[in-house]
Amino acid sequence: MTYGISDLSVIPVRKEPTEKSEMLSQILFGEHFEVIESTEKWSKVKMAFDQYEGWVDNLMITDIDEDLFHKLNKDFPVVANDTFNLVFQEKDYSNKLIVPGSSFPFCDLEKKTFMLADKLYHYQGVVSSNGKNPDELRNSLIESALKYFNAPYLWGGRTPYGIDCSGLSQIVYKLNGICLPRDARDQVKEGEVLTFVEEALPGDLAFFDNEEGQITHVGIIWDRHKIIHASGKVRIDNVDHIGIFNVDTKQYSHKLRVIKRIIP
Repeated sequence: MTYGISDLSVIPVRKEPTEKSEMLSQILFGEHFEVIESTEKWSKVKMAFDQYEGWVDNLMITDIDEDLFHKLNKDFPVVANDTFNLVFQEKDYSNKLIVPGSSFPFCDLEKKTFMLADKLYHYQGVVSSNGKNPDELRNSLIESALKYFNAPYLWGGRTPYGIDCSGLSQIVYKLNGICLPRDARDQVKEGEVLTFVEEALPGDLAFFDNEEGQITHVGIIWDRHKIIHASGKVRIDNVDHIGIFNVDTKQYSHKLRVIKRIIP
């Protein structure tokens, strides 16, 4: 068994081992994974953060050993919080532009440094980790979600350059020290069911289904009648017991299935 970490801003995760295959997700800078299958050019990986699986180009993998992999698993990572940020290496000061949700392993908050594999990096800007009380956390979740306002929709995306609905909810929660599964159909299994939409608080997640009853969409409740979600772009629409009412088309776009409370 081998292991890896992302030393690139973003690594595409594909359904099949070919560049023509659809992108299922993205690995952000500093996220680590287990290699569960390999070919000459591709590796199937399993993410440590959310157990998500898919294929990545071998040229994009920075190898780490098993001992480091398990050390990285022990604590929730310090996470880049700024919409855009630069990190640079100690030796050559080469810059890398990274996106929010990137992980800083073994971070020294006073020196503003972290270690990725055997490289010492410096960072600028704001980072976040867990430890907020529920009221602060709910406000922070909304602040994080609004950073993505108007970001274009991208299937499999997890960045401000392009993001899907479940990528938005996952990254917003990661920015606030909480791990969620990658896909909406798995996220809906988390938390406590709310009976009425009027009970929803900022940061609760609303899930929506299709005609077959499959969960196909998720959004973040802002207040009792507003939702932040990725549909065409990250947008703010109205929500009620029927579903999402698109403020531009003046029509319902998604049918409400359930609202879940992830935090107390």
